Amino acid sequence: VCPVSHRDDEDTLKILIATDIHLGYLEKDAIRGNDTYVTFDEILKHAKQNDVDFILLGGDLFHDNKPSRKSLHNCIELLRKYCMGDKPITFEILSDQAVNFSTSKFPWVNYQDENLNISIPVFSVHGNHDDPTGADGLCALDVLSCAGLVNHFGRSRSVEKVEVSPVLLQKGSTRIAMYGIGSIPDERLYRMFLNNQVTMLRPREDESSWFNLLVVHQNRSKHGATNYIPEQFLDDFLDLVVWGHEHECRIDPERNEQRLFYITQPGSSVVTSLSPGEAVKKHIGLLRVKGRKMNLEKIPLQTVRQFFIQDVVLRDHLNLFNPDHPKVTQKIEAFCQEKVDYTGGFEAFNVMRFNQKFVDRLANPKDVVHFVRHRECKDAKDEENINFDELLSRASAEVMQLRVEDLVKQYFATAEKNMQLSLLTEQGMGKAVQEFVDKEERDAIEELINYQLEKTQHHLKERRVEAVEEKIDEEGPDTTIIIISSSSEGPRRKNRSCKITNLYFLHLFIIFSTRKKQM
Repeated sequence: VCPVSHRDDEDTLKILIATDIHLGYLEKDAIRGNDTYVTFDEILKHAKQNDVDFILLGGDLFHDNKPSRKSLHNCIELLRKYCMGDKPITFEILSDQAVNFSTSKFPWVNYQDENLNISIPVFSVHGNHDDPTGADGLCALDVLSCAGLVNHFGRSRSVEKVEVSPVLLQKGSTRIAMYGIGSIPDERLYRMFLNNQVTMLRPREDESSWFNLLVVHQNRSKHGATNYIPEQFLDDFLDLVVWGHEHECRIDPERNEQRLFYITQPGSSVVTSLSPGEAVKKHIGLLRVKGRKMNLEKIPLQTVRQFFIQDVVLRDHLNLFNPDHPKVTQKIEAFCQEKVDYTGGFEAFNVMRFNQKFVDRLANPKDVVHFVRHRECKDAKDEENINFDELLSRASAEVMQLRVEDLVKQYFATAEKNMQLSLLTEQGMGKAVQEFVDKEERDAIEELINYQLEKTQHHLKERRVEAVEEKIDEEGPDTTIIIISSSSEGPRRKNRSCKITNLYFLHLFIIFSTRKKQM
């Protein structure tokens, strides 16, 4: 891939690239409530000013899985303001749109709809925040797609394999094969790559003449043994990979020397976590493609709130506190956090009283200072058992750090034999509780139970097994024992299965309802 001239002509495709916009993040905050909408307005304004052919988003358009009415309203308002009009579309789609947009009731690109007047098409994959959930597998992007404002692509319904069919675009003599992979749990996708269950289809005619572009929304940095996607897993015929999900802005194309393609990581357009990666200057990209050549121009975002982060070790600054230091005031309420390491006998001061000095001066006056102290590693034996009563009495910060799937796994790892699940799976239960808590899917647990019951009943019918359900009073009113007998197995055998106690659900719901309110 070589640089292309900045001069635009009828053979140059111009694409505005952005990702992780997180509309609705902290929308109820008195200071930062409108930050995401202001920046999204700036992004769309850049698209219109640069007369791009289309906009490509890398996932997480919304911060919440179920966006508020305000988030949806503001998003639709801005898309109608900047992306609808009489400007002609100068590129065409050559691929089978019924395959590219197979999950939509309107399986064609929005600018070809005779009832719509689109000037700047928007193509987007879903992220982990706005991914499809529920029995119907719908997400917020599907709502925008049905309204004709966004072209949602790159979605795979199968949990066993992923087959990526590209959207084939042509402008003049330039042809682009645009691949999309929406957010998939990293461990699952990692396993699929290892088992050769991920297939990227290529154009049938003249493969070498296509510019191959992939947009993906996964972990790029290693968070665990399989909790990321190594760059080497991707096919070597790709020319450019647009990597979403990672919030650090590394928008300048980086060459992978093993696969010989380039990777651009635009990063998020809003600060959602006080981490060093978020402090990097935010940009979006203006990609120009002509033939097999490309040029990526980075555009700095001006409306992103400033964020500063610094680690301070008091041992290295014994003379830090000097009363003669002048006070500095700022016109813009920026982010600022000092992480203070007070290991070694130092005492922590009153954080709340100190933070009051920054009210109306910083956007995050409640967490300006964060004290940290290195602790000795605890014995692993202390974590073998889990006590729900102890968890309920812990500080809220500790409870918020728990993961749903970890709690479910720990519970069944330490539960007695007669409390283990036999019909429902531990993994499925953890996923259902996670969706109930994190994505407000109220019917997630009920849908899991119904699905597993139907699947088991079907299996038993095929084996010609008779089931009789009895209530065992001695076991208590919340216990059900299913007696299963098979004519092919001789004498009847009693097998305790599907033992789900109300106490288990009560503990989980109390803990995670508390966590949800705090978040």
